[in-house]
Amino acid sequence: MAMNWPTFFTRLGSAVVFCAVMIAGLLWNEWSFLALVSLIQILCIREYFKLMKKIYPKYYSPMWLHAAMQIGCIGYLLYYSALFQDYESIILSAVILPQFVLMAAALSIHKSRYAAGYAFLSFFYLSLPMILLLQLYMLDDLLPLMLILMIWCNDTLAYLVGSFIGKTPLTKISPKKTWEGTVGGVILTLVSVAVWAYFKETDYSIMQWVGLALVVAIAGTFGDLLESKLKRMADVKDSGAMMPGHGGALDRFDSLLIATPFAFLYVWIVMV
Repeated sequence: MAMNWPTFFTRLGSAVVFCAVMIAGLLWNEWSFLALVSLIQILCIREYFKLMKKIYPKYYSPMWLHAAMQIGCIGYLLYYSALFQDYESIILSAVILPQFVLMAAALSIHKSRYAAGYAFLSFFYLSLPMILLLQLYMLDDLLPLMLILMIWCNDTLAYLVGSFIGKTPLTKISPKKTWEGTVGGVILTLVSVAVWAYFKETDYSIMQWVGLALVVAIAGTFGDLLESKLKRMADVKDSGAMMPGHGGALDRFDSLLIATPFAFLYVWIVMV
């Protein structure tokens, strides 16, 4: 597969702006991090329901249910972030519980059952990873940054390796992905993280960082494939048009959504 240089530079330009916003949100303070995670959550939920509308137009969620999910996701993030400990009971009663009441009501309406099901699934697919990302931040603010950098590293290296030497398709779900690119991306990511951990003093060993990188790279690849499957079911190329050459929010954070729960389990079991 020959390198498509115009596409590469378009993606590169968008990535530079995207990275600047991400790094600012990750490194400024806990409020910027919460704002970043909340923004990711809202954009992903918005695109998720658009995909559901294309996949199952007959059972697309009503607007009130869509709005409830957008408001409710912020409630989850505020409640679990521990940044608002003095207001936990207010947030829980004013935002989270009413949302579950709305979901339960939707389940009683025949035409809304599918929509309510999509909403519940979106919690595990979209909201839970963001909650766990906040938990990682509270354990060590370096962990979310490294998690995202590992995903970027794996995606970029897999793309480059696959562009130059990729020949064997990985799966029909994503025809452009190759075994050479996927394996090469994982190996080079592990090497990169090992070199970084060797020179960087942290509370964790080199092997712990490499183990985390392996979990993130593998789980992130499955996250990419899952979102590709949703797009194929919806018959769309991209989930949105947030970034030229990169698509929408789901296209950008598909790996993060699946990698975060596995990374959290690894950190909790091995690194804490």
